[in-house]
Amino acid sequence: MKRYLALTIFILTCAVSHAQTTQIMLVPRTVFVGDPAVLVLQLPPAQNVEDIVLNALSPDFPTDNNIDFHRIVLERRTGGSRLLIEFTAFVPGILELPVIEAGGERFAGLTVRIESIIDTQGALGLSRPASSLAMPGTAFMLYGTMAGIILFLILVVLFIAKGRTLLNRWIEKYKRWRLFVSIKITEKRLRKILQKGGDKRDILDKLSRVFRGFLSTLTEKNCRAMTAREFENLSIGSEINGSLLGNFFRRCDELRFSGREINSQDVSMLLDDTRDFFMALRNRNGEEEAA
Repeated sequence: MKRYLALTIFILTCAVSHAQTTQIMLVPRTVFVGDPAVLVLQLPPAQNVEDIVLNALSPDFPTDNNIDFHRIVLERRTGGSRLLIEFTAFVPGILELPVIEAGGERFAGLTVRIESIIDTQGALGLSRPASSLAMPGTAFMLYGTMAGIILFLILVVLFIAKGRTLLNRWIEKYKRWRLFVSIKITEKRLRKILQKGGDKRDILDKLSRVFRGFLSTLTEKNCRAMTAREFENLSIGSEINGSLLGNFFRRCDELRFSGREINSQDVSMLLDDTRDFFMALRNRNGEEEAA
């Protein structure tokens, strides 16, 4: 009887010792779907040898549809051996690991519990609406945006109603401004050519052509084909009457077609008259002189 009792105590002692030496630990304790984790399996002591490391390139490396294994390390020590399994699970629940072979040993029946952030026990439903913004300045931002949109719509309506008329006026003013700037630049350029000894007859040709085009645009009449006598009937306000224009183009044509030598002073006087006409017309039309 004592012999059977001693045998029973020996068997229980061995069982407890085996249970203590084959403990399983999960790091971290709670593992969620998609989180990397390590399963630590405590093994009985063994002789100190070099660690056995398995990776995806090792033969017979375990595979599973729901688990991605990263690395497996088998440590053998006299103070206590262990098996380290690094993995990532992609489904929740209790998952059984495939058979793992390392160092001539097989490890089967290993399971891990994977948690999910989503509570799958209760019925799924939409969350409550988010609370309204309570940050300082939110009301100003909202009402300011609304006021800006309203102002923009008002401006659009005003532009549709009166914008075309104003736009046409601005375009007309811009054309007149370019016209006066053009004639002034031409007068200065021809004067520089005269001072450098340029061809005087060519200067008069350009002056007559440009000034006639200037008057055609300003009066909306075809001044390019007018004779000096016809200019006498053309009047541009009280500042410039037809006789001044007729006299100007008569002197210009006489110098151009006379065939004799042209005096620089005569050309300079015609350029001075052009500048006087330009200044008088600019003041009448309220145009600003270009810089």
